[in-house]
Amino acid sequence: MDLNAALHTLCLEGDAPLDIAELALHLARDEYPSIDVDAYLGELDAMAREAQRYVRGDLQARVHGLCRYLFHEMGFHGNQKDYYDPLNSYFNQVLERRTGIPITLSILTMAIGNRVGLHMDGVGLPGHFVVKAVEDEQQLVFDPFHGGRVLTAQDCENVVRQASGRDIIVTAATLERLPLCLLVMRMLNNLKTIYLKQTDMPRAIRVLERLRQLAPDDAELQRDLGICLVHAGKPGKAIDLLAAYVEVAAEAMDAEAVRDVLRRARAAVAGWN
Repeated sequence: MDLNAALHTLCLEGDAPLDIAELALHLARDEYPSIDVDAYLGELDAMAREAQRYVRGDLQARVHGLCRYLFHEMGFHGNQKDYYDPLNSYFNQVLERRTGIPITLSILTMAIGNRVGLHMDGVGLPGHFVVKAVEDEQQLVFDPFHGGRVLTAQDCENVVRQASGRDIIVTAATLERLPLCLLVMRMLNNLKTIYLKQTDMPRAIRVLERLRQLAPDDAELQRDLGICLVHAGKPGKAIDLLAAYVEVAAEAMDAEAVRDVLRRARAAVAGWN
């Protein structure tokens, strides 16, 4: 897989038929360039062959069997102790350490589930990520972060309340499949938030550049990347991004603050001459 080509495809076709596991592994190469993607994919294929004997019966039984294999036999679990560790967002590290956050454990579950013949979709609840198994008119929502616990609509509402403090009413629309492009953006946004909190500008910039491959016209991404570039001592690269933001978001609450950063960036560049 050519990652840049894959992200361009996703930008144009938000639900392109790409293997989420392969895509996640290639994204992880930004941090771990020596990753052997084929070896990890072979490991996933081997896991799927082992999981096959657990996946028997009706939809609920097959999902239960898959979760038994992944979360009991293999020991994958949610990293509640160190939830904001960036390693939780790199798929190779999830496979090595057997722990992750809701979205990366959901990617694992979808990758293995789809390999054993289950149809699985990612569902992006506010503040939490879960998986939906679908067969004909039947669907089953469950939570890989909590060992594959099956969720009712009320359970989903409770999960959202606990994760985000928000009260929502879960409907069929709430549980719609999240397109692959938005799933990848959500995973990258987790990393962006972590690196910004750590003031790790080089990594935040790298993640923001990946996000912009998926949403090049997103004004807030332009703003965030521009500000990060200024903080990283690269004002020349920031000017066009910040200028584009204040042009399209002239009335935004932060527009004047961004204009101030833009003025400082221009002054810094002018001082080079």
